[in-house]
Amino acid sequence: MKLHADRFDVQTISGYGPGWISIDTEKFTHSLIVGSRGERIEWHCRRYEDLTPEHFAQLADLNAEVVIFGSGEKNRFPPPAWLAPLMKRQIGLESMSTQAACRTYNILAGEGRNVVAALLLEESNT
Repeated sequence: MKLHADRFDVQTISGYGPGWISIDTEKFTHSLIVGSRGERIEWHCRRYEDLTPEHFAQLADLNAEVVIFGSGEKNRFPPPAWLAPLMKRQIGLESMSTQAACRTYNILAGEGRNVVAALLLEESNT
């Protein structure tokens, strides 16, 4: 089996906590779309309940190979009808907690995959 070194010439999520993430050295406290091709787009939602079909249509427009949906502090799934734009373009979506999505994004981006992470950063209760 031939092994290849992970690629770290893509932006990576360097830290996270309740209500924040860091990309390289920049800290964000709002929901965000991060892509292995350099995308950093504010995602206009503060709670899972704020999400609409348009949020997922926006993800389809990025033409990623796979979308990692960080659904906040716990794993939640969007209604299947909202995923139609992604399915039409044959883009996979994986749903998990935002912290798990950060880790998964780093792994896939490091492998050179065309991946987008849509990260819901809910307001911290602390």
